[in-house]
Amino acid sequence: MTTPSTFSLALANEAATANLMADLALLIGAGDVITLSGDLGAGKTAAARALIRYLASDPDIEVPSPTFTLAQSYDLPVFPLVHADLYRINDATELEEIGLSPLPEGVVALIEWPERAPSALPPDRIDIAFSHRPALGSTARAAEITGHGKAAAQVTRLQALRQFLDGAGLIDAKRQRMAGDASTRSYARLFRNDTAVILMNSPRRPDGPAIYYGKSYSAAVHLAEDVKPFVAIANGLREHGISAPAIHYADLDAGFLITEDFGVQGFIEGEPPHPIAERYEAAVDMLAALHWKKPPDVLPLAPQITYTIPPFDVDAMMIEIGLMLEWYLPDRGAAPPSTARDEFVTQWRGLLGKTAAMPRTWVLRDFHSPNLIWLDGRSGIAKVGVIDFQDAVLGPAAYDLVSLLQDARIDVPEQLELTLLTRYIKARHAADHTFDPAGFAESYAIMSAQRNTRLLGTFARLNRRDGKPQYLRHQPRIWTYLRRSLAHPVLSGLRGWYDTQVPPPKA
Repeated sequence: MTTPSTFSLALANEAATANLMADLALLIGAGDVITLSGDLGAGKTAAARALIRYLASDPDIEVPSPTFTLAQSYDLPVFPLVHADLYRINDATELEEIGLSPLPEGVVALIEWPERAPSALPPDRIDIAFSHRPALGSTARAAEITGHGKAAAQVTRLQALRQFLDGAGLIDAKRQRMAGDASTRSYARLFRNDTAVILMNSPRRPDGPAIYYGKSYSAAVHLAEDVKPFVAIANGLREHGISAPAIHYADLDAGFLITEDFGVQGFIEGEPPHPIAERYEAAVDMLAALHWKKPPDVLPLAPQITYTIPPFDVDAMMIEIGLMLEWYLPDRGAAPPSTARDEFVTQWRGLLGKTAAMPRTWVLRDFHSPNLIWLDGRSGIAKVGVIDFQDAVLGPAAYDLVSLLQDARIDVPEQLELTLLTRYIKARHAADHTFDPAGFAESYAIMSAQRNTRLLGTFARLNRRDGKPQYLRHQPRIWTYLRRSLAHPVLSGLRGWYDTQVPPPKA
């Protein structure tokens, strides 16, 4: 049985309570249960209101006390939340009438007055007990936070996060929620005076069980499992004139960072969103410059500690595209016979062998619009701010260009893709006359097919395994990119396999 984790802290005012709840918001997810207890006026509803407003990214959203309605539901950007007040409940049997017994699945449950129905509380939960502290001021409160069962680890991490922020001098900074990504990382923008910085919460966590040659999926395909690669690559990019965020404060073991804030100017505009051509041109130029410089394979991380960038080898690429067989095809009700599956593997190994023979460079891996910030105050390629690169590997230069020009989240017109691909090839050839345009175009087609095959599987997995169906809406776009790349002659054999074995995604 897991030992509960508990810590206490003083909250000088309502702003301090709001900051506590914002910090907690970084660490919770769908299915978590949080109880709020304390006397009348102790601050339970204020804490609930602060958490809901933070998660909604709306400081003005109305959050009434559910004393009379008993439960109020919120469809928040990150997950649904139900806010319940059990003050008028006599015993746990009444919860069924209001839809709280059993607690709904896939939501965060925020429960005031939990002591009115203790038998209905799950063993895995976070309890926050508020009390008045008049000696510290009329608005001061104390909070005792306890994590039970699986939630004990969340409370231990919350305490570590609070200590990290205190050490960074940011415990009183105003918090603003930032959208996360498909990983376990979470982010907040912190404001102190007129300065903003970014808090990254990046817990060490493998992606999946050890089923790929005794390794997790993340280890097998060389995805970062902690924050150390981010720090090493960020420093390495800046050394080579690339705008990566400066690291202001770090706890490498716990996985907390305070980084430079690049702002919010993106690379897309309009509705539906489309590329801003000038900014995409700068991004292409940045890649051409990075690939020509050939930065080092080993980077300093801390005193007498280095980080070696892993290779994007054929085995790793094969595991990635295997997600097509593991997740996408079953999701579409397709079951190729074993002979067809063997043919898939054989054809892909042959194609990836071609790219393995090409010169290697840094592959940032998710070099696309959500991870690029436009820095108008800088010049040249430094205008391209890069914020996601912890999964960097050594591999084919074409991969990142595919990520950019076949953006999984927005439509990149084929003519713009061809124009920018030509721009990159011209820049590389101008810097190095040994650069092979035809060989690069072939590698571009292979990497496109590899990446888009992997993404179809990844997004099916995010839906089925992680409960993130929003990624499925990108699959038709990815399918379009995939069909585009399969038109290249080098992929003619593979194209036939996809034609007969792979159904298109649902529109």
